[in-house]
Amino acid sequence: MSSDLSDLAVAPPRRAAFHAMSESTAEDWQIIADHTVDFGSRLPERVLAHLQLLGAESGGFAVDRLTHSLQTATRAERAGRPDEYVLCALIHDIGDTLGPYGHSEIAAAILKSYVHPDLHWMVEKHGQFQGYYFFHHLGQDRHVRDQYAGHPLYELTAEFCAEFDQVAFDPAYDTLPVEHFEPLVRALMAAPRKAA
Repeated sequence: MSSDLSDLAVAPPRRAAFHAMSESTAEDWQIIADHTVDFGSRLPERVLAHLQLLGAESGGFAVDRLTHSLQTATRAERAGRPDEYVLCALIHDIGDTLGPYGHSEIAAAILKSYVHPDLHWMVEKHGQFQGYYFFHHLGQDRHVRDQYAGHPLYELTAEFCAEFDQVAFDPAYDTLPVEHFEPLVRALMAAPRKAA
């Protein structure tokens, strides 16, 4: 048996040769496109890993942020909501760790290519709608959501907050674990949603 390990070495990934986009070639962009497809296919892993970060912080709530997210998704699933809705419920607060004052927009940006536009809007605006339940305790306007009165997605977003989000802080609730939702994340986020 040879002790030469050179035959076990893995070739480094191909990289584009340009240092400024103005110098790029079609071959460079094919290399980048191939990498983009591979990187995109691993999004479910990154989302699941980032969800776990929410377990390290409660923000003063009765449950940690991961449990809140899982509980919101569990409640939506048990209410018979479609898979894309449950996915939104699961990661609606995923932006809390990086953008505590803009978490809704972060979650919506992550979901935009993977869920129906109505659900994207719901997630993007849910922070303002959720404020109905507590803004007044902080000296803020709890009716900020009323700026969307008459919008076709007002009721959808108000219902999400009322039925699933604002009630999902119960330590005694039978909340499903992350593992239960992994197949859903992997299935819906493996590739962008095709427009209907």
